[in-house]
Amino acid sequence: MQETQFTAENTNSVVKKNKNWETTHVPSVAHNHDADLNRVPVFVMLPLDTVTMGGKLNKARAMNAGLMALKSAGVEGVMVDAWWGLVEKDGPMKYNWEAYAELVLMVQKHEISKNPELVYTDKLGRRNPEYISLGCDSVPVLAGRTPLQVYADYMRSFRDRFTDYLGNVIIEIQVGLGPCGELRYPSYPETDGTWTFPGIGEFQSSAQAIGKKEWGTSGPHDSGQYNHSPEDTGFFKREGTWNTEYGDFFLDWYSSKLVEHGEKILVSAKSIFQSSGAKLSAKIAGIHWHYNARSHATELTAGYYNTRFHDGYIPIAQMLAKHGVILNFTCMEMKDNEQPCDANCSPEGLVNQVRMATRIAGGELAGENALERHDSSAYGQVSSTRGLSAFTYLRINKRMLEGENWRQFVDFVVSMSHGGKQRLSEVDSYGTDLYVGHILKENDVIVEIALV
Repeated sequence: MQETQFTAENTNSVVKKNKNWETTHVPSVAHNHDADLNRVPVFVMLPLDTVTMGGKLNKARAMNAGLMALKSAGVEGVMVDAWWGLVEKDGPMKYNWEAYAELVLMVQKHEISKNPELVYTDKLGRRNPEYISLGCDSVPVLAGRTPLQVYADYMRSFRDRFTDYLGNVIIEIQVGLGPCGELRYPSYPETDGTWTFPGIGEFQSSAQAIGKKEWGTSGPHDSGQYNHSPEDTGFFKREGTWNTEYGDFFLDWYSSKLVEHGEKILVSAKSIFQSSGAKLSAKIAGIHWHYNARSHATELTAGYYNTRFHDGYIPIAQMLAKHGVILNFTCMEMKDNEQPCDANCSPEGLVNQVRMATRIAGGELAGENALERHDSSAYGQVSSTRGLSAFTYLRINKRMLEGENWRQFVDFVVSMSHGGKQRLSEVDSYGTDLYVGHILKENDVIVEIALV
């Protein structure tokens, strides 16, 4: 599970950079650490089906035209998911990276960067195939290999296949650490209709405290079900069990196990890619609903011990900063006043908290949008966020390339190149007439890949 602005579910992401853009915007291999500290490079996610189930590059001609358009708009690079299930589908240790290699060459031609990225069972016995349970991390359940060994073998295979591109074409690898590549538990599964917004989700593990037999071994018994609200439960309500000695014990254990899982994978990734020249990043989920409730119930079930009285993001940011890993956060485009009142949302408060946690930890923060948006309000919200090292836009498709949507996007990229200091209405929209033309020939590109 890794990203180089290329992505994978148990994926990889690759980011590629342009020499000609560098002369305009100041060189930056590791996002914006060089002379122009205000500049925020913008990346764009490629479609989830960029590589087909048959291991082929999907709609190559359309992809080529899309990359030309992004290049003309001044986009820094692209991100694609590199799926473990596709790459290693033919058997243990049998890897097929050829479709991703074809894409890397295509991205390089256009001088763009690229990012590539046993199951949980709930209390009713429903299995979630999104991610292998972290309880199996060190158990040899995969043909004699542990999940941690499988992840490491997958990353080594990626490194060996793309070694000539790492550090120059592929500049960043986002390491997948959980469902959707995010460091979290699968507490709110959407795919089968089990959970719907703004449900609080459910805990996915249980613990027993030594010397506290009265607390039991099955986890909180009064934490409700997937689609409950905090006040429907004894655990999450305003004066609930979350704010007791037992609540603190369980939430600390539950969140610590998640952070330990992420750190084990990142330590492995760091050793594998340490001499490659590519940076590492990890994605944290933007769980903004019920953020205004005292318990922050939805964050707690996902594994983030964040409440009115306990900061759950500083430990995560510190762990990532310790290993030099970029914290990539979502919901950057959202505003509080756009959210439904009954969901107790505060995406703005959440983004600000994570931004401050990253600063305290001495780490680096990058961002993404959570939902597809093409309006100036969403773009303006992103550009107003200070301290971002890079931003990845979700995602390129036909709607993004339509007239007014495209003009809004180009204005946004130009604004971010000035550190978001210009209001979008004041941005020179010279790029809107470029569309797919004016592609320069010389290529010196950077790619980001996500391994999931």
